[in-house]
Order: sequence, then C-alpha cells, then structure tokens
Amino acid sequence: MPFQISINFLIAFIWMFLNNSWDGATFIIGFIIGLAILYFLRRFLPSRFYMSNVVAIIKLLILFLKELVLSNIAVMKHVLKPKLNIQPGIFALPTELEKDWQITTLACLITLTPGTLTLEVSEDNKLLYIHAMDVPDVHKAICDIKNSFEKAIMEVSK
Repeated sequence: MPFQISINFLIAFIWMFLNNSWDGATFIIGFIIGLAILYFLRRFLPSRFYMSNVVAIIKLLILFLKELVLSNIAVMKHVLKPKLNIQPGIFALPTELEKDWQITTLACLITLTPGTLTLEVSEDNKLLYIHAMDVPDVHKAICDIKNSFEKAIMEVSK
C-alpha cells in the first residue's frame, strides 16, 4: 500500500511538472490520473489496489457511527423508562481476527459503543470477554458483532 501511494504522488508531481503548473488543482488532476493508472495496472502489483482499503476504512467508520447512534438511542430508551427492565450479562466472543491491531480495534469499537464494554482478551487472542447492558440473547449479540465490526475489520486488513 505505501508503494502504491508513493507511485500515485510521483505521478501527480510528474503531471504538475509536465503542465508547468504548481497549484492544487493540477496536483488533484495528476492524483486522479495516477489513481486511474494504478487501477488499470492493479493486476501487476503485488498487493491489492490501495483505494480498496481506503473505501473499507470509510465503510468501517460509517458502520461505527451508525452503531453508535443506534446504541445511544437504545441506552436512552432504557434510562428514560420508569421501570428498568434490562438483562445485563457477560459473554465470550470468539474471534477470527489474528493480528494484535485487529483485536485492539475490535475491542475499542465494542467499548466505544454505549451499553457494551470489552473486559478482557484471552491469552491466545481468540476470545473477547464483553459486558453488555442488555443482552437477552447472547447468540444474537455474538452474531451481530461478528457480522458487523469483525467483518468490516477483516475487510480493511485484506
């Protein structure tokens, strides 16, 4: 990925040099031309096209913001009810993530979402112990996390 970004910047500067124009608009045009060249040459590059990772990161951020808003609304509903009817619980989330940064990112995203908290990561990095404010169905909670955050993190790290 850093190699592709460097090539893209090099193409943008060469474009600026060839046009003899050193303003931002010329750089952006050169950058877009570099993106197109790298896209067409992507099968000759050792790693996948770097804009795929950028798009995956943006999708992960949008997913997190959506989950953040939805969980804030759910917590607010529980707090504003006259009778507190919740089922708190601690459960183990098995994860397929292998790298430390992936597991840390998943743990942070879970903790930053209101109503949930990552308590601990197992020694072999295969389980995350999570406390949830309201978890009537543990299996559904595990599937929701695996199908949202874990899947998005795996997409970023392809």
